[in-house]
Amino acid sequence: MAVLLVDNFSIFELAVPCEVFGIDRSDIAAPWYDFKVCALQPAPLRSSMGFSLDTVYGYEDLTTADTVVVPAGYRADGYPPEAVDAVQEAHANGARVLSLCTGAFLLAEAGLLNGRRATTHWMHAEEMARLYPQVEVDPRVLYVDEGDVLTSAGTASGIDLCLHIVRCDYGAEVANAVARRMVVPPHREGGQAQYVDLPVAASSEPGDDPLSRVLGWMIEHLDEPLSVEKLARRAHMSPRNFARRFRAVTGTTPHQWLLSQRVLLAQRLLETSDDSVERIADRCGMGTAASLRFHFQRAVGTAPLAYRRTFRSADAAG
Repeated sequence: MAVLLVDNFSIFELAVPCEVFGIDRSDIAAPWYDFKVCALQPAPLRSSMGFSLDTVYGYEDLTTADTVVVPAGYRADGYPPEAVDAVQEAHANGARVLSLCTGAFLLAEAGLLNGRRATTHWMHAEEMARLYPQVEVDPRVLYVDEGDVLTSAGTASGIDLCLHIVRCDYGAEVANAVARRMVVPPHREGGQAQYVDLPVAASSEPGDDPLSRVLGWMIEHLDEPLSVEKLARRAHMSPRNFARRFRAVTGTTPHQWLLSQRVLLAQRLLETSDDSVERIADRCGMGTAASLRFHFQRAVGTAPLAYRRTFRSADAAG
């Protein structure tokens, strides 16, 4: 796991991969990532806040890594040519490449996003679409996973993408454990729309918003049939108003949000319990094993039992 350090780097987006991947978490999953911060320019490199950093790792460490992370570091005059070359070479060598925030501009400059869907901070999405018309820029989402190339939206969504990487590599339970140590949600639904669109009107007391209470209640009752009508009654709204406000806050529909939460719960139960697929389907509110298999395959890319075998084997090996 190599992180690219460029001049004018963003502190937060550099710190996120250092926190998620760089800290030794072999007590959670072993082996953990072999992590390196790599500089391609003469040291020291200056941050966007003015202070400087140095590192002993360089070009070869980055181009031979299995995963390359490109933090934000966008400048009007673009990225240095050596950074573009290094990312291209790493990808050609088989590396998985991911960008945080405006790091997507470097991936686009390197041609890695041509013909692909990608995202960046919503404030820069229009500029990216203009500069790189061959890229399908989606400003609504928190991150986009195209397999070997992944991009995240602005600032804190870098945490979402890095935890997604952990989830892909080690499973939901390990990603959840890392999230708990970081004191952040293990998985946020929706997208940047929840930060761009008008928020739900503030209530008189923090946490007293009816939609916030309903979201918490939904998590605790995933095993029950939850229609928009039923949820709207709990929020004391009409179904139409509830659905509209739900999308404005979460960036997705109640149905899709519930489906994602149920799949995440199924992942956790497959990793940590001996329940049958039928029992897990019931506990997740999927109704039938066939329904669970369909939605799980669609969301995760593999069947529930294959997922269980993979991550139970990984746990045993660790």
